Amino acid sequence: MKKNLPLAILSGLLLWIAWPPTPYTTFLLFIGFVPMLLAIENIINDDKPKKGRRVFNVTFIGFFIWNSLSVYWVYNALKIVGEVVAIPITLIPYSLGPLLMATAFWLYYRLRLVAPRWIALIGLICFWIGYEYLHQSWDLYFPWMTLGNGFAVSHQWIQWYEYTGVYGGTVWIWAVNILAFLIYTSLREAQTKRHRMALIMAIVIVVTVPLGYSLSVYHNYVEEVNPSNIVIAQPNIDPYEKDGTIPPASQLDILIQLSRQVAQPNTEFFIWPETAIPAPVYINEEQIGQNDFIKQAQLFLRKYPNGNLVTGAETYRLYNNRATPTAVPSPWGGDQFADFYSTALNIENGDRIQTYHKSRLVPGAESLPFGNALSFLKPVFEHLGGATGNYAPEKDAKVLYSQSGIGVDPVICYESIWGGYIARSIKKGAQFIAIITNDGWWENTSGKDQHLDYAKLRAIETRRWVCQSANTGISGFINQRGDVVKHTEWWTKTSIKQDINLNSELTFYVKHGDYIPQAGSIFAGIGIVFLLGMRLRKKQTLTV
Repeated sequence: MKKNLPLAILSGLLLWIAWPPTPYTTFLLFIGFVPMLLAIENIINDDKPKKGRRVFNVTFIGFFIWNSLSVYWVYNALKIVGEVVAIPITLIPYSLGPLLMATAFWLYYRLRLVAPRWIALIGLICFWIGYEYLHQSWDLYFPWMTLGNGFAVSHQWIQWYEYTGVYGGTVWIWAVNILAFLIYTSLREAQTKRHRMALIMAIVIVVTVPLGYSLSVYHNYVEEVNPSNIVIAQPNIDPYEKDGTIPPASQLDILIQLSRQVAQPNTEFFIWPETAIPAPVYINEEQIGQNDFIKQAQLFLRKYPNGNLVTGAETYRLYNNRATPTAVPSPWGGDQFADFYSTALNIENGDRIQTYHKSRLVPGAESLPFGNALSFLKPVFEHLGGATGNYAPEKDAKVLYSQSGIGVDPVICYESIWGGYIARSIKKGAQFIAIITNDGWWENTSGKDQHLDYAKLRAIETRRWVCQSANTGISGFINQRGDVVKHTEWWTKTSIKQDINLNSELTFYVKHGDYIPQAGSIFAGIGIVFLLGMRLRKKQTLTV
């Protein structure tokens, strides 16, 4: 441990330094795993017992350092329950990813015992991709640290994400790290010069070909002119004051005034943040047109003939029985039940109002993970007022349309880190992406910067403009090649406008989705079955 633990810690620190939003350090992703691979190699080659456990422990520590330093801001969102109480709760998101990462390395170690090193290293890539795909698919999802997200501040390097999505970046990073590791081990193991030169040539090609192609695409990319004028409002309302201190009517007035300051007669979309119409004003979707706040928004839009308002709101539906798995007893009494939603509304300059319900809900805060298995806990949360597991999700991606036929992909906060999910909306007809969020929970930390940086990846994957409206910042416009062309400052009450170009063409990634992690997960599954079969055969041999 004295020799290998420092190597794992070094890997954790290198990966953290390379991670967004830190500029100019992205290249460290290409060597960040090398010290950890060397530590594993040392463990494999020594004569000490319990190698599998040591591999797991060493890698977990390194990955815990990387994760906790990169998403330290999670604590800020949880400390409302108490600064001391929040510490053990925060350890869950800090530790869960590293546990899965360390498991991928443990599987790599097990494969090394029964297969050549080069096969085991290919298996490591598959095991890692399998972990990433699991961590964006199961009920405890948190794909914030998907490896391909690491290029978010160097988006000029990965214009080919329009073909692969972020998982292409994961494969790229691992390919370069493995080649660098093999070059180092070839020196340490005194392998032939010819073998070493072949590895050096391979790493040069693997780095320069994707990079050169991407830079060429970036500098030659030209958007098709199809303009639409968009206005983003950033009201800068403290999220801890939204539900009580500042009256909802005053909050709505702020948003309307900010929007009017920069609006034009031809403005087609106004975008307001998540929960712009705050939680005390729960809107009954069955009577949505009768809501006073909706009427006020419609009145505001009358000056803009083609105007639409995409805004966040809290909505609900009432039932006479527990009609859905997510329904809870109505807080207004009686024998009714209700589903509550974090909603994006599209309010037209007319009578039509469209809704989209947040689908990717924050585990614990907005949804009860493994609801069927943990259904016995529902009465506990209902007794607490439904504070946890309260929202009902949308079943699939959705497109909201203006009266002129423009399709917008409504993305609510956390959802913006799911490239494949957003691609489904684009495939259904969305011509630009509207992210509505409330990043103020994280305070002035790197969380808000990472969130905007990750939105650049969605722009490249789909070749769509991204318009992000945040309650307290950062709001901004991102063009089709991932450039932030205009943005607001943190904790500033303001509004901005931009003519964006709508796009209806579908990229390869939009058409085919997350084919890389799906294929990687299949191979990872085959590898796990193979290891289980080898272990079973070994037990049978020992028994005989």
